[in-house]
Amino acid sequence: MATAIHSQSDTGVQKLLERGIEVVHIEKDALAKLAESLDDTFIAACEAILGCRGRVVITGMGKSGHVGRKFAATLSATGTPSSYVHPAEAAHGDLGMLVPGDVLVVLSNSGNTNELRPFLAYARTIRVPVVGIASRVDSLVMQFADVKLCIPALREACAANIAPTTSTTVQLALCDALAMAVMDARGFSRDGMKALHPGGAIGLRLTSVSEIMHGISRMPLVSPTEEMKKVISVMTAGGFGIAGVVDETSKLLGVITDGDIRRHFDVLQRATAETVMSRTPRIIGADLLAEDALRFLNDEKITCAFVCRPEDQDAVPVGIVHVHDFIRLGLA
Repeated sequence: MATAIHSQSDTGVQKLLERGIEVVHIEKDALAKLAESLDDTFIAACEAILGCRGRVVITGMGKSGHVGRKFAATLSATGTPSSYVHPAEAAHGDLGMLVPGDVLVVLSNSGNTNELRPFLAYARTIRVPVVGIASRVDSLVMQFADVKLCIPALREACAANIAPTTSTTVQLALCDALAMAVMDARGFSRDGMKALHPGGAIGLRLTSVSEIMHGISRMPLVSPTEEMKKVISVMTAGGFGIAGVVDETSKLLGVITDGDIRRHFDVLQRATAETVMSRTPRIIGADLLAEDALRFLNDEKITCAFVCRPEDQDAVPVGIVHVHDFIRLGLA
């Protein structure tokens, strides 16, 4: 592929770049027109989805169907049970996927895709509300729709105005807008997201520090009066490159790092932990999300921190976390 590109003249290569930029600008302008077009019908569509007692069933043919699959996945991942049903399969038995209590969302650019007719007619028969998303208000989809969400009729980025490009970008953005508005209206939180995304990158990002930290048995802790020889031994055994200095109530008074040891090298033989420690330890809340904790470590330019309960005003450490823990999980 690279050879084919480089074999073209400089003018030909530049035209490729210019065309790519042109398409992005065309679709950007289309999204701006979509934003300007949203009105009360968008609210009505959100309310129809929020009021659904069953599942949101989404259908669409061709490229609109691909957008529909993504919409169903996004809704399901953000607290609204949803599924995609292919309109042609629906006409051959899958109409049974739609039942009273559901809401049917129909995606079609022209709104006149004939394969949608059986699905639309069946929805009307069993009195399932239909949210129609199309660019023609007088189309087949809109004739059956209870909520008529009309998208701008725009020219495709394709030079022949045939390949679905601008239209699918607008559909995708509108579906995302619906999904996010509904998610916010439901009060769907990070805890809900975590429950539905236990695996993959999202699941890792939504993992709390309390789930990955090393517990009390692994914490390298010393008293303020501990001799530095013992402190260094505790630091070495812990393997974190840090020791926490705690008082008799287990309150974290400070921390000692390799850097602190180097700065006090000349007095180490007669110094105590209290003499060498940094008195403003940076701590992490146990409920902090892993990605936020990693960002904190990077911003503070430290590799390790003690973990405390967020409600604990006395900063009693309950664990310790190291940047290597995040690397091991694949977050860094």
